[in-house]
Amino acid sequence: MKRISRLAAIVLGGPLLLSTITAANAETRIKKTITYFDIGGRTAAEIDAELSKKGPLTQSTGGRHPGATQIQFGGDVTYSSSGGRCAIEDATVTLKTKLILPRWKNRSKAPSGLGLIWDSLSADIKRHEERHAEIARQHARELESRLKRLRPENSCDRLQDKVAAITDMVTANHDRAQMQFDRVESKNFEERMIRILRYRAQQREQR
Repeated sequence: MKRISRLAAIVLGGPLLLSTITAANAETRIKKTITYFDIGGRTAAEIDAELSKKGPLTQSTGGRHPGATQIQFGGDVTYSSSGGRCAIEDATVTLKTKLILPRWKNRSKAPSGLGLIWDSLSADIKRHEERHAEIARQHARELESRLKRLRPENSCDRLQDKVAAITDMVTANHDRAQMQFDRVESKNFEERMIRILRYRAQQREQR
């Protein structure tokens, strides 16, 4: 006898993370997409205002941010029972991540110095969201590995309870890792941007 159950859990997120979780059975186990939202502005202050006005609205904070990452976990677990024992026949965890990034449409009309600032800022936003996606990938792989290593039980109901417990634990760990990453990033933002701006300015001078 075989039984198939869908994985489902709740994943919370940090201030730059939009996250949802649904049961899913996707052909591609890990899929990443990128979408953009356009902003205007011809000064640093105007760009900042545009990001605050048009940036993605996150569920975790209820506010808008310069970028976000939508995360969707899902998957299937197949059980087989024989001789009064139930075992995991297969476990597949799926992950979809969508990065939402800003695109500045007024670059050609703004001073070149502002272009340098924008390049530094947009690169940092993209790096930040890419890291959110990587954290999700790490936990998706961990979850699948742990599910496949589960030992047989006397009943499929009992084994399914263990699957649910492990899923809850790994997704909770994922949530904490994402929030910790955001805490560290927010503390180091100013120092990081100064370092990036100096590096890009040096590169421009060397051309």
